[in-house]
Amino acid sequence: MEDGLALYDPQHHRAQAVLYGRDPAVDCGSYLAWTLWLLGYPDQALHRSHEALGLAQELAHPHSVAFAFSLAAWLHRLRREMPLTQERAEATISASAAHGFPLWLAQGTVLRGSALVARGLGAEGMEIIQQGMAAWDATGAGVAHPYHLALLAEAYGQAGQAEEGLALLTRALATVHKTGERWWEAELYRLEGELLLRMSAREQEGKRAGETIAPALDRSLPPSATEDCFHQALDVARRQQAKSLELRAAMSLALLWQHQGKRAEAYELLVPIYGWFTEGFDTVDLQEAKALLDALV
Repeated sequence: MEDGLALYDPQHHRAQAVLYGRDPAVDCGSYLAWTLWLLGYPDQALHRSHEALGLAQELAHPHSVAFAFSLAAWLHRLRREMPLTQERAEATISASAAHGFPLWLAQGTVLRGSALVARGLGAEGMEIIQQGMAAWDATGAGVAHPYHLALLAEAYGQAGQAEEGLALLTRALATVHKTGERWWEAELYRLEGELLLRMSAREQEGKRAGETIAPALDRSLPPSATEDCFHQALDVARRQQAKSLELRAAMSLALLWQHQGKRAEAYELLVPIYGWFTEGFDTVDLQEAKALLDALV
C-alpha cells in the first residue's frame, strides 16, 4: 500500500476513480491506516486516515468519499474513540444514502450502533447493529462478518447477556475457520475469555444471593477456560505481529492474574509489550495499560 501511494500521480491516476469505482490513493491510504493500527502504530494510522479522507473530499468523488468515511469510522472504533466513531459513521450513512451505496450505508450503520452501545444506549445500539448487519448481508458481501458479530457479542456482554454473546463468538470463529478472514481472530478469543469471566461472575453472584441459576448458566466452567482464551488471543496476535491486539490480550490476561494474586507474572507479561510502543500513548488502550502497570508495581 505504501508502494501504491508512492506510485500515485494525481494527474495520471485520478481518472481511475471513475474507471474502477474508487480513487486508488484513497484506497491505499485508508487500508494502510487500518493495517498500521493493527501493527501497533495508532498515530501513523490516524495520520494516513486523515490524508485519505482529505483526498477523497478534495476529489469530490462520491464513492471514494463514502468509502473513506467508512474506513475512518472503523479506525476510530479500533482506537476506541467513540464520539469520532459515531461522527464518521453518520457521515458515512449520509454520503452513502445520498448516492445509493448500500454496502457502506450498512457498515456505517453497524459502527453507529456500536458507538451508541459504548455511550450507554445498549438496547438502541444493539438494534442498530443488527439492522446494519442485516443490510450488509443483503448486499451479498462475505467479508467482515466476524468483526460485526464481535461488536454485537461485546454489546450483549455489556447488557449482561454473556451467554448470547458467546454464541455469537462461536459463529464468528466458525466463519474465521471457514473463510480464512483472520484479522480479528485474536480479538474473538479475547472477547470469548472476557464473556466467560462475566458469566462466571454472574453465576457466583447468583449463588451468593441464593438465586436460582438459569439452566443455561447452571454449569461450572473449567478454571482454565478463560485463561486459555487469553493465551489463544496472545498466540494469534503474536503470530500475526498484530501489536495492538497483542496489547489487548496481554491486558486481559494480566488483569486476570492480578485478581488471582499473580502480580509479578502479570507485570512481566505486560511490561514488554507496553514498552514496545513508541506512539499512541493518548489512546485508551495504552492509557489503560499504563494504569494497570502502575497498579502492579
